[in-house]
Amino acid sequence: MLAFYYLKNCSTCKRIIKELGVGDSINLIDIKNNPISENELQFLKSLSGSYESLFSKKAQLYKKRMFKEKRLTEDDYKKLILEHYTFLKRPILVFNKNICVGNSSKAIQQAKEVLDGQK
Repeated sequence: MLAFYYLKNCSTCKRIIKELGVGDSINLIDIKNNPISENELQFLKSLSGSYESLFSKKAQLYKKRMFKEKRLTEDDYKKLILEHYTFLKRPILVFNKNICVGNSSKAIQQAKEVLDGQK
């Protein structure tokens, strides 16, 4: 399985897609138009280790709802990601049992290495 979870209108996601050179060989999943299912989220969690690692604390709703002042549990992270697509950290690249989460330079480098290894 080679999948890339992203937002179609996100300029950062577009830049990363271009930088990684992914094309038709990858399943691009726009999380706004194709909300993540509970099974997909569980699969991503099994690869990443936690729901918190998949959760975006940069989301405007995170700030608006003042979650920073609250102590969220793994179950809270799961429910929030399923509730609204902006809570899912992006992009997420999945290849077999490898997962690269986020847009940090470290995550992008890891994604490049994963993709280079599949060629």
